[in-house]
Amino acid sequence: MPLLTMHSQQISWTPLLVLGYLFYLLLGAMVFQLLEKQAETHFRDQFQLEKLKFLQNYTCLDRQALEQFVQVLMEAWEKGVNPEGNSTNPSNWDFSNSFFFAGTVVTTIGYGNLSPSTVAGQIFCVFYALFGVPLNLAFLNQLGKALNAHLLTLERWVQKPGRAQVVQTLAVAIFLTTGTLLFLVFPPLVFSYVEGWSYGEGFYFTFITLSTIGFGDYVVGTNPNKHYIPVYRSLTAIWIVFGLAWLALVFNVGADLMERYLQLKWHKSDLSLAEGDTTKLEDEPEQPRIHIPS
Repeated sequence: MPLLTMHSQQISWTPLLVLGYLFYLLLGAMVFQLLEKQAETHFRDQFQLEKLKFLQNYTCLDRQALEQFVQVLMEAWEKGVNPEGNSTNPSNWDFSNSFFFAGTVVTTIGYGNLSPSTVAGQIFCVFYALFGVPLNLAFLNQLGKALNAHLLTLERWVQKPGRAQVVQTLAVAIFLTTGTLLFLVFPPLVFSYVEGWSYGEGFYFTFITLSTIGFGDYVVGTNPNKHYIPVYRSLTAIWIVFGLAWLALVFNVGADLMERYLQLKWHKSDLSLAEGDTTKLEDEPEQPRIHIPS
């Protein structure tokens, strides 16, 4: 019976996980479409209206010339050149910014606002990521093990008979609270002050960065109208590395809890079915035995 139960559990749990995963993607698609599509239409219509107003104010230009200029602006943005300001804007490839970019490569964040434009830079980026991504994963793995070891040490140090569960829960709560403050709550305050963002925008950037999603709609140190200290982006890159290790550990714990919950749920379901079958067999009246004389 245990083998049958385990086999039934594996058959039942995997399709459920696949269906839940697909449902989650479909739910996200519907919600994002509901929230963003109307705003996108509004911004597109507003942009077209602004182009018409620009042509009306500057009659020496035609639509084709304006579209060519817009194309130039888009190409400049794709190359990492901010169209705002002038040629005195800080370089995107000084040491601090290059250090920050190297961090976004090995951590696979990839904001998308900056990328190598030379063939040599692109080839180097490929091989740099080829060896850098595994190195980063190994580093984060060791950092996560070190954090987990500190949790176990804390648990052993304060552990007393009958309080193991309480101590373990307290240690996890301290770990989550400290990490949340250091990596999710306080950094948006700094980014809001330095970048001029709202706290919500700073929090959004913080989570999107540490989760390695990295849309690139918000990136630190890119405003040409602000003067940043030289090590600002380098310090941000170091914060990202340690924040990645913490959030990855949190995600692993969350995934482990989900798997345990699903397995426990289906295990209980299989046990209930097995107990039901056993009870049914016990409740059935015993069939009379027919004695055949020899």
